[in-house]
Amino acid sequence: MKAVSVLLNTIDKVRNFVTAVSPFSGELDLKSGRYTVDAKSIMGIFSLDLSRPMDLLIHENAENPDLDKAIQPFLAPMKDVSDKD
Repeated sequence: MKAVSVLLNTIDKVRNFVTAVSPFSGELDLKSGRYTVDAKSIMGIFSLDLSRPMDLLIHENAENPDLDKAIQPFLAPMKDVSDKD
């Protein structure tokens, strides 16, 4: 399993994300805090805190290079953790 951080902070992003990942077979979960929902469930996603990045858990049976391309627009921006003296 691998995990990537996604940001689905608008209704359109949620709708587009579900449309993008639904055609892929295999298990995909979204984890926000201690809650985990099916990443293909629009109702499940709306039950999460959309203001923060979430972990998309891609199980082994769902790993696919085309899936990696499909989720690219939803990846959360990386934080700059460099020291700023």
